[in-house]
Amino acid sequence: MGIAKVTRHGLVLALLLIAAPARADDLSDFNAAIEMAMSHHRVALGYLRTGNIDLAALELDGMRQAWAKVATLPRPAAFRDKERYTGTLLEIAAGLVGTDLVLKMGRADVARESLEKIRTSLSRLRRDNSVTVLADCVLDANKAMDALFLNDKTPDWMITVGAAAEAYRAAIRRCDAVAEPKIKSSGEFRRLIDGALASLAQLPKAIADRDSDLLHRLLGELRAFDNLLAFRYG
Repeated sequence: MGIAKVTRHGLVLALLLIAAPARADDLSDFNAAIEMAMSHHRVALGYLRTGNIDLAALELDGMRQAWAKVATLPRPAAFRDKERYTGTLLEIAAGLVGTDLVLKMGRADVARESLEKIRTSLSRLRRDNSVTVLADCVLDANKAMDALFLNDKTPDWMITVGAAAEAYRAAIRRCDAVAEPKIKSSGEFRRLIDGALASLAQLPKAIADRDSDLLHRLLGELRAFDNLLAFRYG
């Protein structure tokens, strides 16, 4: 896509955002449109992690198209600050253009960082407006999992791992609580949540027995569950 075409696309997006009035019943449509865009986002990140730039670029193109549709929707009444809402959506649209450019330069690492920033920016907008969705809880769980892995490398891991594991368990349970009934009851979601909780339930034994081999095996299982949770619902 040429720079001129990208610029025109951005202007159209801005005009649509400015023109769209807020209505109280638009949040579900907005969330559905965002989920459509973020489904491409998650797959693109997956391809970038494995170094498949071509397929990542295809998913990124799909996300840009899906994001353009977000702009056609009225601003939900839940997002009270029109300037903040408009600014965030335009910032993400610009971020997608930038991600595409660095991807064409072969900088998969920079593209990954850009996509993660988009995820964080969108999450911040929702949280600041008390909009609760599963994806933001999954983001919290991912951060808690990162902390759990870091604690494994500390000299007093038997103490710190226990606390970090409790934080991750709490995040997982929150995700289970906020998931929509259809997702909550699905076999895929249950395998990830229940599997993670089962692995967490074994951590106290590893700590009590000072069994580092068991600890590392359980952390590997938890990391796998966490990665799949982010890939599917993040």
